[in-house]
Amino acid sequence: MVLTVQITAEFQGSAQERAESGERFYLPLLQYGFGAETSERRIVMSGDEDGGSGDDGGDFGTGVVTKTRTKAKRPSMYRVLILNDDYTPMEFVVHVLERFFNKGRDEATQIMLHVHHHGVGECGIFTYEVAETKVTQVMDFARRHQHPLQCVMEKK
Repeated sequence: MVLTVQITAEFQGSAQERAESGERFYLPLLQYGFGAETSERRIVMSGDEDGGSGDDGGDFGTGVVTKTRTKAKRPSMYRVLILNDDYTPMEFVVHVLERFFNKGRDEATQIMLHVHHHGVGECGIFTYEVAETKVTQVMDFARRHQHPLQCVMEKK
């Protein structure tokens, strides 16, 4: 979340003279709540610490406080899928699911049977980078063990 606070102040007459003389001006920013994504509040500043009218004849400075919030967008999610083939042993598919997708033996077996009966099975849902890495790892592992297992990803 990014937070930007912009303060613009203008002083006239004796208030300017007070500022130049080193007198303190207090700007209690924390007491102003903001409900919308971007809000503006006009505030009044004077040379008096108590915020009273003082004896400056009504010479007050004004300021604008702008608060901007930027929300981070949630990343797109991708499904990692294993495709059925007639050559990869079922036990190898279970091993892949356990090793690369942290599935337990029972869950891995259920996914493997779903792949066997329906032609495709979902291994997990991940961000793009994680899904891409898992697909690459599974494909490399299958090639090293000389199996034609296919693993793909698709946007959810």
